[in-house]
Formats: sequence, C-alpha cells, structure tokens
Amino acid sequence: MTKNLLDDIDESLSAYDRAEKLQTKAAKVGFDWENSDEIIEKIEEEIAEIRSAINKDGVKENLSGEIGDLIFSCINLARYYQIDSEVALQMTNKKFIKRFNYIEDSLIKKGKLITETNLEEMDKLWDEAKINII
Repeated sequence: MTKNLLDDIDESLSAYDRAEKLQTKAAKVGFDWENSDEIIEKIEEEIAEIRSAINKDGVKENLSGEIGDLIFSCINLARYYQIDSEVALQMTNKKFIKRFNYIEDSLIKKGKLITETNLEEMDKLWDEAKINII
C-alpha cells in the first residue's frame, strides 16, 4: 500500500499546528503560493464564499466549511511570513481581553455596568482602547 505524503501528519495536533504542518509539507514538493499577494487573493476569495454561503440554504454546514477554508488560508499567510499562527492568535486573544477590560473599566468609572450600555458606547470605548492600550 502506497503511503501518501501527508499521512504522517499527527491528527492529535491542534488544528492550527496541523494546518501549518500540512501546508509546510505540501510546500516542500512545490505545492505553494509564489507570493503573498496570491495568498491574500485566496483569502479574499474565501471571504466572498462566506458571503455566498450565508445567503444559501444549509447556512451552518456551508458556512462552517467556508470559515475553515478562510482560517486555513490565513494560516498559510502566516506560514509564508514564518509567523506561528498559534502564537499570533494567542497575542490577539490577549489584546482582545485588554481592550474588553478597558471597556468594562471605563464603564465602571462612569458608574455603569457593561450590561447597562449599548453597542455604540462599547464601540466608542473600543476605539479609545485601541489608541490608549494598543
């Protein structure tokens, strides 16, 4: 029985790590983008497919696959620039927490709870957080 090139990529890895290893192994035999513009075009294509999936029957099933394709393509862009996508997402999670905490803290200073405000006010505070805490 012939073994396929990607068969030995461990299925127990996180989806991010596995996607990166799959792409790296495929790239070693020439199955890769020539430049980052091509990857960005693929990302834009996947976003268009997400929009299309939202407007079809069976939205959840179609949308899930399209979101997976988008994430896979974003991991590919990170890999192209030798960025660990797992680390990049962890950094974004931390940034999100800091900004969201800024919203809550700012509201508390105004004597409000987050449940007592609206999206417009939270968006304004989010924009402040982007300026004040990165």
